[in-house]
Amino acid sequence: MAMQNRGKYPEPPAPGPIRAESVPEAYRIQDLLRHRCSIKRTIDTGEIRHIAGADAAYSGDKIFAAVVVLTFPGLKPVETACSMQEIPFPYIPGLLSFREGPAIVDAWSRLKTLPDVLFVNGHGYAHPKRFGIASHLGVVLDIPSVGVAQHLLTGTAEMPCPDKGSATPIIDENEIIGMAVRTVTGSKPVFVSVGHRADLAQAVDLALRTASRHRLTEPIRQADRLANQCRNEQAGTGT
Repeated sequence: MAMQNRGKYPEPPAPGPIRAESVPEAYRIQDLLRHRCSIKRTIDTGEIRHIAGADAAYSGDKIFAAVVVLTFPGLKPVETACSMQEIPFPYIPGLLSFREGPAIVDAWSRLKTLPDVLFVNGHGYAHPKRFGIASHLGVVLDIPSVGVAQHLLTGTAEMPCPDKGSATPIIDENEIIGMAVRTVTGSKPVFVSVGHRADLAQAVDLALRTASRHRLTEPIRQADRLANQCRNEQAGTGT
């Protein structure tokens, strides 16, 4: 797939149902959108040219979201974007998309390069409702997405062997919902799951191909660094 540029392609969809005024409303939105989520591959890995990572940092009542676009498979920087907003939703396990999603979507809207795949620091299908932040963002942005988390939200997994590439299934209610993956030999595993428009084998393969010397995949690691940098720079201005 060739690089897509905003000059030739339509703007990404408006944030839509990624904001909620209450917990019951958030659950209603989640239940509505999860039926639109697909765990089937819609792009061959060989077609991927650009891959993005998204993450967020916090300071007081502010959230700082960052999106980083890298080449694939070279993982060279292409573009970055940040967004600062007031935190729109409390921290509630399982509803992270309503807390971080609006700022990430805003940062995404500032990109000129439209990535082929989005990596999100959080869960996708490995979620109590099978619709974590990686799934939610994938549906709202209509892009293949992968969730990579550092802790389990639901289900259980045996520890994989210590070698890079080792993986064991995350099982919840007799269903494989993701994989515990060793991205660096001897490090703690990360928990990989499908977000949207990908399958689990592809999600794990992409996670391993985008992990270099660090436990986190490179798109997410760079997004995490940028989000913290944006937060620190804003703190330095005293605003």
